[in-house]
Amino acid sequence: MSEILKKAIRDIPDFPKAGIIFKDITPLLSDGQLFSRTIDIMYKKFRNKEIDKIAAIESRGFIFGSALAYKLGAGFVPIRKKGKLPHTTINADYALEYGTSSVEIHSDAINKGERILLVDDLLATGGTMKASAELVEKLEGEIVAICFLINLTFLKGLDKLKKYNTYSLMEF
Repeated sequence: MSEILKKAIRDIPDFPKAGIIFKDITPLLSDGQLFSRTIDIMYKKFRNKEIDKIAAIESRGFIFGSALAYKLGAGFVPIRKKGKLPHTTINADYALEYGTSSVEIHSDAINKGERILLVDDLLATGGTMKASAELVEKLEGEIVAICFLINLTFLKGLDKLKKYNTYSLMEF
């Protein structure tokens, strides 16, 4: 199945800047059967894990995280860039090529002991997901697993996430 899904991912050279090959997931999203199969695969992987909430990273992580939360009957928690959430937040910083950035979560989004599945569309260097995991842990949520549609293995993002159970549907 992952080979069928892989064929729906389009490479966009030099986007957003020269030398980058962007993995465009919009062809997969626009095909109703492939999108449904993608969510079904994730659902089958996590349906028996007693997930209370899915925390997903802005913005493409929201697509997969919210659909999966619905299918699992779990709550959905958005993790966003700094300044985008309207209520009281906590934040975590992560390194960029030049400087740092920050992600935030509402301070009341996760209760102590809740079982959390973190979701994003793509794992690159792992900085954003590591910061997101730190937010869940600050709120005393239990990270059951971290799920990605795509893992760009050559960027070694899993090295930053070694202490977590991780899963990706496809690797490039």
